[in-house]
Amino acid sequence: MSLSRRTFLTSAGLALAAAATGCAPGQAPAVLRRSERRVLQSFAGMPTTDGAGVRLLRIIGQPALRHLDPFLLLDRFHSDDPDAYIRGFPDHPHRGFETVTIMRAGRMRHADSRGNRGVIEGGGVQWMTAGRGIVHSEMPEQQEGLLSGFQLWVNLPAREKMCAPAYQDLEPGRIARGALGASRIEVAAGAIDGLVGPVEKRPTRPLLAYVSLEDDQPVRLELPEHHTAFVYVAEGEVEVGPGRDQVVEGRLGLLGPGHRLTVRAPSRRTEVLVAAAMPLREPIVQRGPFVMNTEEEIRQAFLDYRAGRLGRD
Repeated sequence: MSLSRRTFLTSAGLALAAAATGCAPGQAPAVLRRSERRVLQSFAGMPTTDGAGVRLLRIIGQPALRHLDPFLLLDRFHSDDPDAYIRGFPDHPHRGFETVTIMRAGRMRHADSRGNRGVIEGGGVQWMTAGRGIVHSEMPEQQEGLLSGFQLWVNLPAREKMCAPAYQDLEPGRIARGALGASRIEVAAGAIDGLVGPVEKRPTRPLLAYVSLEDDQPVRLELPEHHTAFVYVAEGEVEVGPGRDQVVEGRLGLLGPGHRLTVRAPSRRTEVLVAAAMPLREPIVQRGPFVMNTEEEIRQAFLDYRAGRLGRD
C-alpha cells in the first residue's frame, strides 16, 4: 500500500517535533542530536516492459507507488540476455521533468531531435532536462553482455517546466568516488562525506549516490533533513537506522525525515542506490511521457507533439 502525502507529511512533522528538546529554567540549552532516518515503508518493484519491449523492474511509477515527490519514476534494467534489452527505447517524447540514466554496466547510445548524440558508459550518468520538450532515443550500444542500470525521473517546478532542454553527460571519471572504510561510494549529485557530485545545481537540490557495502560495518551518510529520500537495494540486503529496519534485494525503502542515514550489510556484499531531493508539493498531472501541473498543459503537450513542434524549437 502506498503512503499518502498527508501520512508522509504528518509522520515527518511528528518526527521533527520529537527531536526538539526544551530547557527548564536555569538549565543549559539542550544539544540537538543528529536525527537518524528510518524506513517508513518498503515497496517491491513490478516487472514490466517499456520502449520496444525492454524488460525491466518498475519501482516508482507503478500502482503501489505512483509518485514520491519529486520522484516520478524509477526503473531498473539488469540482464545479460540480449532479447531482454536489445530493441531499446526508440524515439519518444518528454516534457516537464528530468530523466536521469544511471549506467552500472554496458553502454547506452542516445540521440535526440535537436541533434545531440552520445554514449553513456557503465559507471557514468546522464542527467537530461527535458524542459519544454525533447524527442530522443536510448539504444543499447552492444549486441551481448550485461546491461545494467537505472532510469530515474525527477519532476521540475511549474516555473521551469518550459525551460530549454539541456544535458549533463557525466563520464565515469567525473563521478566523485571515495572509500568508507572497506566500503565504497560514488556520488553523482549533491555532497556526501566530503565528496561533491558533478551534477550542476538543479531546482530540487538532489542527492544521488551508489554505495557498495563490502563488510558488515555501518556506513553513515549525512542527508538534507527535509528532502524526500529512499534507498533501493540492487544486490544483497541492508539494515537501516537504529532500529535496523531491513530492506532486501529488489525493494525500495522509503525513508522518514532526519539528518543522517545509517546502512549496514548484515550478511553479504550489498549495493544500494541512495536518492534524496526537495519535494515540490505542486499538482502532478502525468500522461505517459508528459508531466505538467494542469490538464490543459497536458493537452497542449500532445498538440505540440502531434504538430511536430515538441523538441524542435
